[in-house]
Amino acid sequence: VQLQASGGGLVQAGGSLRLSCRVSGIVFRINTMDWYRQAPGKERESVAGITSGGSTNYADFVEGRFTISRDNARNTVALQMNSLTPEDTAVYYCSTIWGGMRYWGKGTQVTVSS
Repeated sequence: VQLQASGGGLVQAGGSLRLSCRVSGIVFRINTMDWYRQAPGKERESVAGITSGGSTNYADFVEGRFTISRDNARNTVALQMNSLTPEDTAVYYCSTIWGGMRYWGKGTQVTVSS
């Protein structure tokens, strides 16, 4: 199982970024996909998730700013992030559970400057 995230970078507060994660080694269309993040000195936390049927859930701190989506034809999951604040600075990870194990990508750095 491999998860490869991309799309992070440096953005000013109020800006937007779109993260993408390409997944291989699983039957992507049947799996729930998740985005997590970990800020310096903090524990990793859930950001958003999307089920095989397209149902989504978001952490409270997202407050309508982020949108998770999936493309089953391309085995990718995306996270559109708008109205970013410095508090969103973190390494963002895509993740999924397969065969009873949770798998993580390497993460992509998002830095929001004030």
